[in-house]
Amino acid sequence: MKKIQAITLLFTVTMIWGLTFPVQKIALDGANPFFYNFLRFIVSFFLSLLFFRKKPSWGKGLILGLFLAIAYASQTSGLKITSSTKSGFITSLYIPLVPFFSYIVEMIKPTLIQFLTFLVSIFGLYMLNDPSRDPFNIGDLLTLVCAVSFAIHVVLITHFTKRSDVDEISLIAPQFLLTALINLCLTPLGGGLKISMEFIFAMVFSALLATIFALWVQLKFQKEVGSNVSALIYVGEPVFAAIFSFLILSEKLSFLQISGMILLICAIIFGIAYKRDSGGD
Repeated sequence: MKKIQAITLLFTVTMIWGLTFPVQKIALDGANPFFYNFLRFIVSFFLSLLFFRKKPSWGKGLILGLFLAIAYASQTSGLKITSSTKSGFITSLYIPLVPFFSYIVEMIKPTLIQFLTFLVSIFGLYMLNDPSRDPFNIGDLLTLVCAVSFAIHVVLITHFTKRSDVDEISLIAPQFLLTALINLCLTPLGGGLKISMEFIFAMVFSALLATIFALWVQLKFQKEVGSNVSALIYVGEPVFAAIFSFLILSEKLSFLQISGMILLICAIIFGIAYKRDSGGD
């Protein structure tokens, strides 16, 4: 029963993450993406102090916060230019990128299967960026920076929390604070401070549900199903981004883009399944 509850809640979190793409796309129309991130993460910072009462681990938390800040600054900036559907799928590339940064940080050499999975993902990305319909743009490039930053962030979390004296919860508040402050410093580069009801709704929705609630679910329930099952559930994030973008923004994909989308999903799922068969949890 507890496993069913865990899967249901993780599935709900994945839907919420997918929904943030079109919601933020609307909110960022004419708005400052860095100011949006500042508000989202300063609210998340204070809420994390309230809900996750643990002495902050500032040193490692701030290192993680640097890459989290780069990830969200580049993602929201890119989302103003590219479609929310493409943003969701390009962001998901962080999953096949993780093994390569694991090699750099922890000297864990990627397997041949992981390398092939990465190549298939790149080919899927090329198809998703159908040159005849929706060519690669600066927004896509910024979102690629986001995917790389998220991959490094994931690897560093694993690297830091392997030590018995570091608790995951102690790393939360410092990350949120630095992400907020870096985006505040970048705010002058993002244009005017247009604030609409859509902007406020997206910021509150992202802070409360996509950040704090999602984090609570991950910390409390992810251990019930294991990281590999959780990762398989999270693969649904770009799929939900595409579905909600179609329903809310009427974004449509060509046959080539849909094929690329399917190829990306298959590559990610295969990579996760291979890890499980090779001895993952």
